[in-house]
Amino acid sequence: MSFLFNPNTSLPVVFAESGSDAALVAFLIYTAAVFVLAALSNRLLKSKSFISEYFLGSRGLGVWAFALTFAATSSSGGSFTGFPSKIYSHGWILALWIGSYMVVPICTMGFIGKRLNQVARRSGSITVPDVIRDRFQSPAFGLMAVSLIVFFMSFNLVAQFKAGSLILQTLLDGVSLFESTADGLANAVAGLPLLSSAESPEYLLCLLVFGIAVVLYTTYGGFHAVVWTDVMQGIVMVIGVIIMLPLAISQAGGLENTTRLMAKMTPPRVSDPDKGGITLTLNKPSQEIVNIDAGAWITDEPIPGSKVPLLFRVIRATEIPAGETTVNEVKVLQLTTLDDIERILSRRDKENFLDDVSVSNIDLKAYAYGEEGSQQGAYVVGPGPSQNRSSGFLPLSLAISFFFMWAISGTGQPANMVRLMAFNNTKTLQRSICTVAIYYTLIYFPLVIIFCCARVLLPGMEGQSDRIMPAMAVFLTENIGMGWLAGLLVAAPFAAVMSTVDSFLLLISSAWVRDVYQRNINPEASEKTIKLLSYLATFVIGTAAMVVAINPPKFLQDIIVYVGSGLAASFLAPIVYGLYWRRVNAAGAMGAMIGGFSVHLAMYVTGYFVNGSFFRPYQLFNFDPIIIGLFVSFVSGFIVTKLTAPPPDELVQKYFYTTKTSS
Repeated sequence: MSFLFNPNTSLPVVFAESGSDAALVAFLIYTAAVFVLAALSNRLLKSKSFISEYFLGSRGLGVWAFALTFAATSSSGGSFTGFPSKIYSHGWILALWIGSYMVVPICTMGFIGKRLNQVARRSGSITVPDVIRDRFQSPAFGLMAVSLIVFFMSFNLVAQFKAGSLILQTLLDGVSLFESTADGLANAVAGLPLLSSAESPEYLLCLLVFGIAVVLYTTYGGFHAVVWTDVMQGIVMVIGVIIMLPLAISQAGGLENTTRLMAKMTPPRVSDPDKGGITLTLNKPSQEIVNIDAGAWITDEPIPGSKVPLLFRVIRATEIPAGETTVNEVKVLQLTTLDDIERILSRRDKENFLDDVSVSNIDLKAYAYGEEGSQQGAYVVGPGPSQNRSSGFLPLSLAISFFFMWAISGTGQPANMVRLMAFNNTKTLQRSICTVAIYYTLIYFPLVIIFCCARVLLPGMEGQSDRIMPAMAVFLTENIGMGWLAGLLVAAPFAAVMSTVDSFLLLISSAWVRDVYQRNINPEASEKTIKLLSYLATFVIGTAAMVVAINPPKFLQDIIVYVGSGLAASFLAPIVYGLYWRRVNAAGAMGAMIGGFSVHLAMYVTGYFVNGSFFRPYQLFNFDPIIIGLFVSFVSGFIVTKLTAPPPDELVQKYFYTTKTSS
């Protein structure tokens, strides 16, 4: 016996099934296009220097290719999975959280773009560790950079694989071929501990399909395959957002109505992850196992003095064994806003409700900030509701931190630096800055509006908020009778994840092949050997990330924030000093990298002991670790440089006094 529910949306199964064939066709066409681009890219590998072409596209990117690959790489799975989840969970305050992203291209591309491109061309550098090693004439420093890139990017790669798999799972839900294949896969891996431990056979199937596709086309096509697919994916992303925006506003009754309803909202009461919840009791025992799926709704008698029933939603699947009637500590959330309760009850026939059960032993807790009944308006004003932080989601000091986090830390991302090493001339850089700024504006501000509307249209998604983007796409298109359009809309976040995964794969594989093997182990390696190792490294790294993603961490957006801020704290100061300060030496730049990385990591580790979670870092003076990490990195680099001998004159002459290379 099973209560059927599509766990990826708040819609009944019948909604998810309609239009599913069109979604499958859209996915197959999209995947075919990606492999065509990879095949075309592979032809370039045969006509040019392999190592430069495979990892850097021979430094020949024009305006549209450079701008869209830069934008698509930055608009990762976090932009279309973690970011919508944050908007849905905390409300309008996310506009302030992401506000500085519009100036990211000005900081990232304008601040170091031209100078980094010139230095890379002079030294013949292919990768970021290449630049560091050659600029400071220090193989040890280059290997340190490789180690940090592999450390951080491995975290991020797993998170992106998870995001892509969840999005694909939503896209294909209801397709009969997909469901039957997932059932067959479940039977095939039943005796294999690692594979059978995945959260569901559907997730495992999507992970394998997504992972194999992105690993193969990246391995085969190299940098140009990544760039060309990024261009296609960048176009898909912005079209998807532009289509969703008017649909969301109109179906939510307009922005004024959305804001008014959000002002009346209070956060749900939630189960403690480790203890508590509710007890469910069947009205009569069943002869079969009763599966209670995540997302199912449960009603209970109103509290005395009220006519509105209590409304709960299951956030962790459970079961009642055959012959028994009771299960304890069922993890649920309880809606506390009257409008939300009435909205769900009004479409009871379209939602999945558990009937013939009763509720007892209710043990739930309120949010630390935004408690129901006392803080209406938490979703429309700062600092926004928070489950665990009594100061709210985004106090002013954290808002300042995130302004610098997005605007400044993007400059310190090695994945962005690789793009800056690949454009063909200065005019391309100048025009791309404007193009990317406009592109980000068309992406991020509409996302805030869309998923504030989602709070009104799809209440009770906090337990699975990472899936709100595809759930919203299905909901909006079904309401206008165009379920086939969901395939295009869900392709937007899917494209975002693919464009990031392929870039990270190349970044990590280049670190191993170019910076470890060719530069340190076998400088005389033949192009045939480098080619084989490049293919092998990209394939192995992608496969390893896919395996780890079978049981991925839960905190998608938190992982992305940790990786982004950690890379910036480690790389920004050494790169800036290396590009613009003649006096800096290898010791000073290494001191900057070690100082920023160590302090940033220490604040996260301290958060684990003080706040109970690695992803709730300790905040000195209530500032995010990125601010403290950058400060320590720049200061330590300056001090160590001043205390040590200056660099050799010939090194300064090479990078600061030679005729500028065309860029």
